[in-house]
Amino acid sequence: MSTLDTSRALLEGKNADEVVTKALVRDVELPYGAGTMALITLDNGLDHTKPNTFGPHGLLALNDALDAIAARSDLAAVGVVGKPFIFAVGADLKGAAAVSSREEALAIGRLGHHVFRRLGELDVPSFAFVNGAAMGGGLEIALHCTYRTVSSGVPAIALPECFLGLVPGWGGTQLLPRLIGPEKALKLVIENPLSQNRMIKGRDAYALGIADAMFEPADFVEESLRWAAQVLRGEVTVERTDHTAEDWAPVIDQARTLVDLKLRGASPAPYRALDLVALARTASRDEGFAAEDEALADLLMSDELRAGLYAFDLVQRRAKRPAGAPDRSLARPVTKVGVVGAGLMASQLALLFARRLEVPVVLTDLDQARLDKGVGYVHAEVDKLLGKGRISADQANRLKGLVTGSLTKDAFADADFVIEAVFEDLGVKQKVFAEVEEVVSGTCVLATNTSSLSVTDMAAGLRHPERVVGFHFFNPVAVLPLLEIVRGAATDDATLATAFAVGKTLKKSCVLVKDAPAFVVNRLLTRFMGEVTAAADEGTPLEVADHALDSLGLPMTPFALLQLVGPAVALHVAETMRAAFPDRFGVSENLAKLVAAGKPGMYGPDFQIDPEVRTLFEGGSSPSAAEDVRLRALRALAQEIRLMLDEGVVAAPQDIDLCMILGAGWPFHTGGITPYLDRTGISEEVTGSRFLEPGVASVPA
Repeated sequence: MSTLDTSRALLEGKNADEVVTKALVRDVELPYGAGTMALITLDNGLDHTKPNTFGPHGLLALNDALDAIAARSDLAAVGVVGKPFIFAVGADLKGAAAVSSREEALAIGRLGHHVFRRLGELDVPSFAFVNGAAMGGGLEIALHCTYRTVSSGVPAIALPECFLGLVPGWGGTQLLPRLIGPEKALKLVIENPLSQNRMIKGRDAYALGIADAMFEPADFVEESLRWAAQVLRGEVTVERTDHTAEDWAPVIDQARTLVDLKLRGASPAPYRALDLVALARTASRDEGFAAEDEALADLLMSDELRAGLYAFDLVQRRAKRPAGAPDRSLARPVTKVGVVGAGLMASQLALLFARRLEVPVVLTDLDQARLDKGVGYVHAEVDKLLGKGRISADQANRLKGLVTGSLTKDAFADADFVIEAVFEDLGVKQKVFAEVEEVVSGTCVLATNTSSLSVTDMAAGLRHPERVVGFHFFNPVAVLPLLEIVRGAATDDATLATAFAVGKTLKKSCVLVKDAPAFVVNRLLTRFMGEVTAAADEGTPLEVADHALDSLGLPMTPFALLQLVGPAVALHVAETMRAAFPDRFGVSENLAKLVAAGKPGMYGPDFQIDPEVRTLFEGGSSPSAAEDVRLRALRALAQEIRLMLDEGVVAAPQDIDLCMILGAGWPFHTGGITPYLDRTGISEEVTGSRFLEPGVASVPA
């Protein structure tokens, strides 16, 4: 039985709801008398918001088209192009989540290889015309072709598989390093996926050597056909470098160090990808593709992948339809924004509002020097954007003109939305809002960027408490996509709808949160950090406590996070949480000593534990092993999440996970946190039940 027949038999009836990407073939007469090209257009029949993907039926449709093409003797070449704005974005992830056995997983890998490799093994040259987004299997289709052109307007090209817990499984790990060399290839296969799934653009792909030619979007297909004709006539020669003669070992070792640094062994996919890229130097095509099949089969049946797909679905779907958000029609227009404060956070907010809303933004502060510094920060950041080519000179001038400063809050008189970003003290914030209320209109939304204080208490003394809402950003504002929108006891639907509309325009992922101490992310991180710090207080060596949770592959260790946040801020939040929940949240005396000593954190300039800090933590008599610290912290998280769900802080566990992924940078392979607690049994041990239904974010039993 052939590979095709075996795969077809195993996948028969699977993925019945697949949106099939068809391979539509038409003949094109190439210019300069170069002959006839069979041009395949990949098209799932939907618009560009529903990209071309490949499940079993789509792969078989492409295979059938190639059967018909291979039977012809009148062709000079074969071409592949996508529908408008989209080339193809790879495997159908919904179908991947439904794979129920290793045999099915192996069949999917083999089927993809069988079909795609035909493009590079036809009797005539093949050309990929990458006219739009090309990710995963979409890029791999292009790599199998003999030649490639790319549009300069393509916004996204990537091999994102390691980000989700997979490897490029249809030729990417074998073909790309041979084409552009292992160092450049590993940027796409490893480094970019592990850097918040970074994408490259069409121009970058051409510069890297992935594409042989680049043309402008307006006449991309016509120019690509003209170029293909010149190649066929011998007027254009594409030079290829044999990268297998290089020493790949140092490059692989360097990439492995990066993976260790980011994941500390927590997710298997990047390590399998490294092994596959290393294999590409010496393996035959059959050997390399077979190794990809085996890796794909193993990873498709892993809990890390299921958690990654669950996290991907949260970010792509749930984040765009926030649970509990009011009807959009209730939102009021925002034509001017006020920002109380001109410090770093306030300045970041001013820049974001000006860039995304394109409306006037005015900052206020207590003295001219602070105000000038805040407005100056915004202007300097605009100049950086201009220098990087991300905005034009006209845009830069317009942005600078939108952001101004004022020493009085009278400047807010015609504002529709005012956000405070002042010191984290309830009395200070209440005073600020009382002053703002005296000058703004009756419908102006008053937003607070508080990270832990009560929005209800903040609004209590106002004439119109219904227009106060929590609008909690995460630092750095331009990078982290989460926005916790907090409904106070009096917040009305119009205010809430306006907040969600503004958040969406700011390109943030909004989650509705109840007005509870520290909301979601800071509450969980404070509980988590508190347990690790308590273990250190009790005598656990600082290095042991700090690295006890390395197996989760978190973006940074607890004490590195403390260094980033700042001990004073961490202490303030811990004190706030202890006041709210004294039975579960403590305040470390050693952390207080750290703040009193003016230390920036546990680490010195050499990234080693500061000897003076080590002295501060001496005296504990009950040290714990790393595993005990890990379990202690995870059990505390499970308990806190259950309590938060019981309190209605968010609508569902999925919102907890979304917040941890987008606000704290927790990796996709953990699914946020609840899938990890479920699959390790900690959820049931601590709370008596799982957070998610069996099979959600895990391999079905």
